[in-house]
Amino acid sequence: KRENSLVIMPTGMGKSLCYQLPARILGGLTLVVSPLIALMKDQVDQVCRQGFRAGFINSSLDRGARDKAYQRLSQGGFEILYVTPERFRKPEFLEALKKNDLKLLAIDEAHCISEWGNDFRPDYSRLGDIRKNLGSPPTMALTATATPEVRADIIKQLGIADGVRSFIYGIERPNLFVKVTDLHGIESKLKRFLEIRAAQPGPMILYFSLVSTLEEFSRTLDRQNVSHIVYHGQLPQNMRRKNQEIFLGSNEGLILATPAFGLGINKENIRCVVHGELPGSIESFYQEIGRAGRDGKDAYCELLYDQDDITIQMDFIKWSNPDPGFIKATFQLIKNNMARFKQEGLDYLRGQMNFYNKRDYRVETALNLLERWECISGHLGRREIQIVDEPAGEFVDKILFEKRIRNQNKKLLDLVQLVKSEDCRKKIIYAYFGVISEKCGHCDNCKG
Repeated sequence: KRENSLVIMPTGMGKSLCYQLPARILGGLTLVVSPLIALMKDQVDQVCRQGFRAGFINSSLDRGARDKAYQRLSQGGFEILYVTPERFRKPEFLEALKKNDLKLLAIDEAHCISEWGNDFRPDYSRLGDIRKNLGSPPTMALTATATPEVRADIIKQLGIADGVRSFIYGIERPNLFVKVTDLHGIESKLKRFLEIRAAQPGPMILYFSLVSTLEEFSRTLDRQNVSHIVYHGQLPQNMRRKNQEIFLGSNEGLILATPAFGLGINKENIRCVVHGELPGSIESFYQEIGRAGRDGKDAYCELLYDQDDITIQMDFIKWSNPDPGFIKATFQLIKNNMARFKQEGLDYLRGQMNFYNKRDYRVETALNLLERWECISGHLGRREIQIVDEPAGEFVDKILFEKRIRNQNKKLLDLVQLVKSEDCRKKIIYAYFGVISEKCGHCDNCKG
C-alpha cells in the first residue's frame, strides 16, 4: 500500500535511504525536492555510485546544462531527480515532468513548508498545490527536527492528512553530555575552550554564528600553536571542500565552522561539539550537537554562553532576513546600473544602500535570494550576471516577512530560556520536540 509519510530523523541516520529504496522498488521517477543547492551535486554523485540514474536541476546549472537535463527528463532518463521548489515555476520543467511516471514525491527539509519552522521558504508553501497538480502522488516529507506544531503544519500544508504515517527516530540521544558555561568576553571563551580541547580527545567541531568571531578565534589558536582548520561561506569552494575532506578523514582534527558545515555530512566518531556563540534556535543547537557521537559512544557538548551573544543573534536575524523593500531596491539597482555593478561589484551596491557595518550582509543575502529565485543568473563572483525576471509577489510579501522575523525571535527566546534553566536540559529539549521524558542524568544540571 503506497501511503503518505512524515519522517523525522537526524542527518546522517539514513533519511536518504527512505526514498532511495522505494525508488529502486517502485521504478518510474522519484522526485526529491530540496532547498540545499550546494549539496545536490554530492547527493547525485553518491546515488549514481549506487547504480541509480540520477540528476539534479537547479539555478547552479547554465542554460545549456538545464536544457540537456530537461531533454533527459522528457525521455524518462531519471530514476531519482533532485530539484529546488522554485523549479516548479518553470513551464519547460513542468512539461518535461509530465512525460514521466511519477511514483514518489520526496520533500527533504520539510520544515521549510511551515511558517513556524526555523527556515520557512515561500516556495515550499506552494508544494501542497503543486502536489495536487501532479496528481497527488505518494508523498514522503523528511526533516531532521520539527516540533509537534511544525509536524502538524507540514501534514496540513501538503494535504496528506488522510492516512499519513509518522516515523520519528533519533530525538533522544542518551550518549550526549550537554553543558552550558556562562562566560563574558572572547578571552574567557578562549580559555575555557582550551580546557575543553585538552580534556576531550578526538574529532571536534567548534561552531560560531559570525565569520568575524571565527576568524578572531582562529588567529589566536594559530598563535598558541593549536592545530585546526576552518570552514565558512566566505572561503572559496575548493578550500571548503578540501578542509571538509581533511576533517572527515581525521581522528583528532579540530574544525572551526559556521552552521553551514555539517549539512549532509556523516562522520560517526566526532567526540565533541562546542558552540563558541549562541545559535539561533533549539532546532539549530540540537541539530549541531547531534553531529557528535553518531557511533553510539559517549560524546561531549558545551555551549559557551555570553549574554551579549543575544544581541548578536538578534542582529543576525535582522541581517539574514532583508526586508522586501531592501530586496526590491537591490534588484532595481542592479537592473538600472548593470555597468556600474559589473565594474565595482558588491562595493557599489553596499555604498548605494548606505550601510557599512561589517556584520551587515543584507546585500549578499539579497543577491543569493535573487539568484535562488532565478530573478538573476550567471556568476556573482565574476560579476557576470543577467537580469531574468522581477521577484514574485510572495517572495517580497511584507506580512510573511514580519511573521518570519517574529517567529525567529521567539525561537531565540526559547533557546535563551533553555540556557538559563536549572532543570534537566535534555528533558527541556525533548519536550520542545514533543517527547516526554524523565531527567536524563547526563547534563550539567542533572550532575549538579
